Amino acid sequence: MSAVEDRRLSPYTGWTRAHYAALADRLLTAAGRYRSPAGARIDLPGPASRNGRVSDGLEGFARTFLIAGFRVAGEGGADPGGFLEHYARGLAAGTDPASPEAWPRPAELGQSKVEAASIALVLQLTRPWLWDRLDDAVRDRVVAWLATVIGQPYPPINWVWFRIVVESFLREAGGPWSAADVEEDLAVHASLRRPGGWLSDGDERAYDHYTGWALHLYPLLWTHFFDVTGTLCPGSLRHRWAADLRDYLDDAVRLVGSDGSPLLQGRSLVYRFAAAAPFWVGALTGTSRLSPGLTRRVAGGMVRHFPADGDVLTLGWHHAWPAMRQAYSGPGSPYWAAKGLLGLAMPAHHPVWTDVEEPLPIETGDVARVVTAPGWLVSGRRRDGIALVLNHGTDHARPGDPRSDSPLYARLGYSTATFPTLGSLPDNAVYVLDPDGRASHRAGFSTCYATELPGGVLAAASQGRVRWVDTSADDSPDHGSGRSGPVVPGPVLTVVSVVRNGVEVRLARLDAAPAGPLRLSGWPVSAATRPSTGPGVAAARTPDLRSAVRPLRGFATAEVTVESGTSPLGEWTAIPFVATDGPPEPGAVYAAVVVLDRGGPDDPDPSLTIAGDGRTVTLAWPDGLTAEVALPAFAEQHP
Repeated sequence: MSAVEDRRLSPYTGWTRAHYAALADRLLTAAGRYRSPAGARIDLPGPASRNGRVSDGLEGFARTFLIAGFRVAGEGGADPGGFLEHYARGLAAGTDPASPEAWPRPAELGQSKVEAASIALVLQLTRPWLWDRLDDAVRDRVVAWLATVIGQPYPPINWVWFRIVVESFLREAGGPWSAADVEEDLAVHASLRRPGGWLSDGDERAYDHYTGWALHLYPLLWTHFFDVTGTLCPGSLRHRWAADLRDYLDDAVRLVGSDGSPLLQGRSLVYRFAAAAPFWVGALTGTSRLSPGLTRRVAGGMVRHFPADGDVLTLGWHHAWPAMRQAYSGPGSPYWAAKGLLGLAMPAHHPVWTDVEEPLPIETGDVARVVTAPGWLVSGRRRDGIALVLNHGTDHARPGDPRSDSPLYARLGYSTATFPTLGSLPDNAVYVLDPDGRASHRAGFSTCYATELPGGVLAAASQGRVRWVDTSADDSPDHGSGRSGPVVPGPVLTVVSVVRNGVEVRLARLDAAPAGPLRLSGWPVSAATRPSTGPGVAAARTPDLRSAVRPLRGFATAEVTVESGTSPLGEWTAIPFVATDGPPEPGAVYAAVVVLDRGGPDDPDPSLTIAGDGRTVTLAWPDGLTAEVALPAFAEQHP
């Protein structure tokens, strides 16, 4: 990299604005090698999405266009790389029905609705330097192409913002638009709001990075770059969205590890450092409570966490890993990472570039927080730098949903250092084995509570009927939910997580005896070489991580399962687990300590006592702290 690190201005990342600009230029130059002859597509290498190569080429165009737009806008129109000229050619060809590179219209293909928003946003951002200089005929064709979004059906998720952005640009460009469409879409957005500034990507419990890189990003950009004064967007609505973003960022900044990794949870993780977008938009619009120096630290940490060697972004995490792609993912999809470069739209004199970097919360002390909307207990220790969540409210489903668990949503834990495995036996789960050795599922559970107890102890509980689901015939597109099939119902399972100083005590109880044993599995740790394990102990080590499960009550055996090819973080993955010796006793409480760290001395385990009525568990740590934890009564559950 040509720019020299500046450890005075950026003591944590070393990066200045020049580094981000150089990265943007390298990404654009590398992607530009795959530009089609007329410039309307960027046909990146890799497997096609279900939408086909033409759509994928449009996606490559639109998402790299975001990078170019942020770059030029932040330079006040300067374009030393000559990038806008290439995109101007592409606009002319892509919107020309007679061109061999004509784009599928939004009225014809759903994915075009997504990419139309990126195109409209950049045209608005760079209006004096691109839109205003296009030929009238090209402008007319662009308007005609974009205008096919009007009146089209949009799924009631983050997609509604794509139509709002497009029609708002059309309005300002003198084209057709529909106030009714915008009002309808704003109503959908309002329905997605949840406590604490969080938003669910749909009416399921779909909490993931879309909350930040879509559902917070677009409303704030819309009010900042478009003329939305008057009844279209009253001031009260703008204030509400700003307050939502501030509250959300207070949580989100605690979901980033000291190595810059965002939480490995939820779909579309191939977008990588797009997770930095809500931090940048908070600074860009002046709505964030985070200081400029902390904003650059958290956003820059995420951008720098990923390789920046100038090659194309692949479908994967640190490198290509095809199993991470969803059906809608094409070779151009990872370039939504462009949103993580939104900071470049701010000029060099902005405080986000000139203030000294400040440390992340996990770099100044331990983290412990309850996040109500997704049902998460957020925890992290400064000594490890790993941010983790214990999950009792997110599954990309609704209570009573009979589908299988989605590994990216329904696990009991997610972190910035581990990836939920895609193997046959789940990590971070409490499950029952059937006679064929299949693990049960518990998506569709009910959240009982998530709270902070005295002494900084966090506790959360969830409950639901487990089931075994034969998903072999379900070939539906993967959008994050579990899969359907014939269901064999099982008993009601209650799970409670209690976390103190980054260490979890996990409790489990069943209302009836299943046919097979109960298992409680821990964190998956991955490495290029096989993790080290020992006989009769549920513990595994890699060069950087340790995962352990220590039985406290009821579990008779301790083992580790080791798999290959199930994680983008390393060829080998180990998952420790404890199990009962035969079917568990109905109503009995089973307990284990679940640990993820980077090694070091073990924290002493608490003792555990159960009240006579079976409704309360008391944990007592050797230093004298005690915590009383409620075990929810068994409720009537959906089959």
